[in-house]
Amino acid sequence: MITRGEILVLGLTAGVIGSVTGGMALGIGLGLVVQGAHIGWLLILPGAPLGGLIGLLLARRLARRLPET
Repeated sequence: MITRGEILVLGLTAGVIGSVTGGMALGIGLGLVVQGAHIGWLLILPGAPLGGLIGLLLARRLARRLPET
């Protein structure tokens, strides 16, 4: 059975890791675009979905621990 603490840790972990990776992709991408390197758009555009994808993967890993009903 999954406890409240595990759900809390899932939310905190997904939020922190998602924010860090998405923020780094956005920051580096914006830095490149401002300097005139259009390759930075390849980091800016998937920055936010990348952060959400990490949360999804963590949630699926926790859901695998649920007993079958």
